[in-house]
Amino acid sequence: MKLLTCPVNGPRNITEFQYLGPVREASADQPEQLIEALFHAENPLGVMREWWRHTPSNTVLIAERHTVSDQILATYLPNRKPA
Repeated sequence: MKLLTCPVNGPRNITEFQYLGPVREASADQPEQLIEALFHAENPLGVMREWWRHTPSNTVLIAERHTVSDQILATYLPNRKPA
């Protein structure tokens, strides 16, 4: 069983979570950057920041996951990035 730690509810089975996609850094001021960020998905090797939602509590969080090993390195609320 794979566990993902919800910052509000603690370690939970990953089946309780919904993947919402990668965290994208795009500016709405420049339409070209926004189009690139929305329609051209990257598939990098290494650590990636991703949006997840704990469905029973409706908690949205960010998980840092290594794409090669599929290991979750950290989870946190969007406004509380760990030091």
